[in-house]
Amino acid sequence: MSSTPVSRREFLVGSSLIAGSVMGSRAFAVLPQVPRMKVALVGTGVRGVNMWGRDVVRDYPAEVEFVGLCDINPGRLAFAKDYIGVACPTFTDFSQMLETTSPEHVIVTTMDSTHDEFIVEALERGCNVITEKPMTTDEVKCQAILDAQERTGRNITVTHNYRYAPHRRRMKELLMEGRIGRLTSVDFHWYLDTYHGASYFRRWHGKRRFSGTLFVHKACHHFDLLNWWIDSEPELVYAQGALEHYGSNNDFRHTNCRGCPHQARCAFYWDINTDPHLVDLYVKNEQYDGYLRDGCLWSEEIDIYDKMGAQIRYANGVQVSYSCTTYSPYEGYRIAFNGTEGRL
Repeated sequence: MSSTPVSRREFLVGSSLIAGSVMGSRAFAVLPQVPRMKVALVGTGVRGVNMWGRDVVRDYPAEVEFVGLCDINPGRLAFAKDYIGVACPTFTDFSQMLETTSPEHVIVTTMDSTHDEFIVEALERGCNVITEKPMTTDEVKCQAILDAQERTGRNITVTHNYRYAPHRRRMKELLMEGRIGRLTSVDFHWYLDTYHGASYFRRWHGKRRFSGTLFVHKACHHFDLLNWWIDSEPELVYAQGALEHYGSNNDFRHTNCRGCPHQARCAFYWDINTDPHLVDLYVKNEQYDGYLRDGCLWSEEIDIYDKMGAQIRYANGVQVSYSCTTYSPYEGYRIAFNGTEGRL
């Protein structure tokens, strides 16, 4: 087992360089054979089977070998193995998978609130970890992960990917070039529309105990961008949120959209059966864990915020005004960087 930490960016960049070298060289046969990275995946939901499963198998067959898949839902696990296109064994017990397959890297794409248990155990077993954002959902779990990392000396990569969009990288370049002088403040406002925004309230994300609210699950992307653009860390934060649109803010509800007696008058009715992939992944496997992917977004169990705001002061003096609204008429964001010599 390799003890050298490999970040996702290093893995992707390194793989691209290797591929480019092979394609551009007539003497590629003399290149040394590099053993494939032994990877195990826990969590075979839509993110796990697509971006971290099928896409990796398709794009990096010479660099990555899946040695195990794990999920508590055996039906979804069987579908995932076929959909991803791997021949590795599958497990419903995470400890058994680690013991049996001895992976070098473990990819964690489970429900946010369970990330910590898989991350800590994988680190303790000598594995490096690649985890979906957010790393975890509260400060107690975060401290347990940090303690395990320090204790084991293993590496954790949290897959924030928003930095890599060309226009966001260009923003960073302009700030670094000093085009607006010294940065003093940022106005950052994110808008989720009534399709994307509503989708969080249909799923497990709508329960605070699972997602930590969208301040954690969704806005962690935005705060990662801010930390990177500003090149500093927050030292003072004041935040507030409320649930004023979804959840109990309606006079009718049902368990889920299929079979709902209110379909005709609900502007948010969604037919999951029009998406064959979600049917194969979730609907056909409800019998194993009872998870309804088309849950009612008017459920009284929903307790996350649907509007959020924060005032942040960074250690370098930059002030940030941030907001996120989940029921906007359009999708997107507005951002402005204010400096001593201009505005971006």
